[in-house]
Amino acid sequence: MSDHRQRSLTMLWALAAIAVAAVIAANAHLIYVATSSQPDCVAHVRQGDGNAAGGRFSAAQSSCSPTAAPDRS
Repeated sequence: MSDHRQRSLTMLWALAAIAVAAVIAANAHLIYVATSSQPDCVAHVRQGDGNAAGGRFSAAQSSCSPTAAPDRS
């Protein structure tokens, strides 16, 4: 093989290795963030109180502790 072709092939393999390493690093970061973070509870409609026609949906299953229900009297 010519010297130019050998250099091109080496460069191609190096770029492919860098691309694979970048994908692995990005996935490792996503896994780390997903397993180490705990999002705060956000305000939402309580389960069973949703009104789909009104555009409000309740959480399927909330992991947040329920707050005191407002007095509706």
